[in-house]
Amino acid sequence: MQYFVVMIDYGRRGREAIVDPEITRREVISRIVSGEYSNISFIHEIVDSSATDVTEAILTEAALPQVPPDEVDLQAIRLDHARDLRKHERT
Repeated sequence: MQYFVVMIDYGRRGREAIVDPEITRREVISRIVSGEYSNISFIHEIVDSSATDVTEAILTEAALPQVPPDEVDLQAIRLDHARDLRKHERT
């Protein structure tokens, strides 16, 4: 049997361990990405009778890729804005 234990820290309100034998690794990652799981203390993967700390690996998988922004042409944006303003001028 394999399952995950996700420990969430609520600060002064305490901690909660979420244990669901039906949840898969992919589902844990999707819940982290969606924000359902936040302030995670640790994530353990339980396989048969051994526990493995997989916190770092899963959080790395759940991290959103950093996409560098394309170069922005500020002059073109300014000209487009000026053109849009002229469209709404009363003549």
